[in-house]
Amino acid sequence: MQSFNMVKKMTVINLTVIFFIGLDRFFKALVFNNQASEFNLFGEVFKVSYKSNYYIAFSLPLAGKFSAVLIILAIIILILLGLYYAKKLQTGKAAALFLIIIGASSNLFDRLKYGFVIDYLDLKYFTVFNLADVMIIVGIFLLFLNVNKKQAG
Repeated sequence: MQSFNMVKKMTVINLTVIFFIGLDRFFKALVFNNQASEFNLFGEVFKVSYKSNYYIAFSLPLAGKFSAVLIILAIIILILLGLYYAKKLQTGKAAALFLIIIGASSNLFDRLKYGFVIDYLDLKYFTVFNLADVMIIVGIFLLFLNVNKKQAG
């Protein structure tokens, strides 16, 4: 029965991840094909607008083939770690890692196809980012919570 619950849990996680990567890819295609358009989500504070991001997270100045190789290596390591946690039935850690992997993979796809990442969520006074970035940040946060939960318990 425990393995059935595990399969059920992993199915929900996989479907959720597929939904969010599909949503991210949809929005990236939409803004890429309508680069001149922008619209407000919450007044002037939060809007959708196209931006090409040649750098990595938070526009840190690391670009080009070197960054793509580093990202590919990081994704491979995260996949192996995620499979390890899944095998150990540590679904919280595995789900968090796979969320990071999916977000990083979506941005890597952009980097390999276009030479930059498509960002579209413009938060005034902060930065322009995308749903894949949100998946990465949420995944890191969930991983942090899961790691600390085990250490505290």
